[in-house]
Amino acid sequence: MIERLFGELPHLFKDEDELRKLWSKPDTRKALLQGLGEKGFGVEQLGEISRMINAEKSDVFDVLAYIAFALPPITRLDRVQERRATIISSYDPKLQTFLDFVLTQYVQQGVHELDQEKLGSLLELKYHTINDATSVLGSVSMIREAFVGFQRHLYERSTKPTSGALEK
Repeated sequence: MIERLFGELPHLFKDEDELRKLWSKPDTRKALLQGLGEKGFGVEQLGEISRMINAEKSDVFDVLAYIAFALPPITRLDRVQERRATIISSYDPKLQTFLDFVLTQYVQQGVHELDQEKLGSLLELKYHTINDATSVLGSVSMIREAFVGFQRHLYERSTKPTSGALEK
C-alpha cells in the first residue's frame, strides 16, 4: 500500500513546500484528501499507514510528508505546542480563547476538526449557539477568517529538532 502511495504522491504535489501550502488551507486540504480517496487512500487506509509508521497521534500531513520526503512525523500535540504562541499572538484575547479551544480539539480528534464544515459545530460546542459565539467573537466572516488563517501557521516548517517525534 505504501509503495503504491509513493507512486501517486508526486502527481498530487511537487515538493514539501507545495504540500505545506495545500495542507494549510482547509479547502485545498479537503481537495487533496478527496484526490487521495479517489486513488484508494481514504481515511481508513491513511489511518492504517499511520499505524504502520507509529504516527497514530500525528497529523495526516505527517504521514504524507514521511512517505513523500522521509520527514519524521511529529505528534499533533508537539505541533500545537511548538506553534501555539505564533498562532495565538495574531488575534485578540477572545479569538485566542476560541482558537486555543480549536487547537485542543485538533490535538484530541485530528485534522478533520480543522475542516471549514466543522466551524459551526465547534462554535456551538464552545459557546452553545452561533449567536452567542458572534456576540463574543465578532462577525461570522471574522471568525471564519481567523479559523482559516491560523492554520497556515500550524503547518509552517519546524524550527526545532523533532526529537521524540515517533513516540506513541
